[in-house]
Amino acid sequence: MALQITVDQDAATAPFEQIRAQIAELARSGALPVGYKLPTVRGFAEELGLAANTVAKAYRALEADGVIETRGRHGTFIAAAGDAARRQAAEAAQTYVQRARRLGLDRAAALAAVEDALRAAYGDPAGSPAAGPA
Repeated sequence: MALQITVDQDAATAPFEQIRAQIAELARSGALPVGYKLPTVRGFAEELGLAANTVAKAYRALEADGVIETRGRHGTFIAAAGDAARRQAAEAAQTYVQRARRLGLDRAAALAAVEDALRAAYGDPAGSPAAGPA
């Protein structure tokens, strides 16, 4: 299976972000299975016609998100992201709760802020009680 990534140099999105987003989506969808070995930074950069630092930046972001893992000289692989993503989400939630308490928000206000942010990011599903009148 060859990694099919395209980078649009004319797009408003930076090339490293295009690479990051495409690999993340391929991993999330299962098109790139857990354990799939990614190309080397230098080789992938040459293939895409980009600077090695651009690909390295995308790989660092993917590793920080738990999508990929680097195994030293053995290479870079698609990680079992489900557990890493849940763990990172739980850590972010814990950080948010601590900050909300320091700000003096009660549970209802803290939860309302999260629900507002989720609606803004994911949209409001049709028919949800939070949608209110149109």
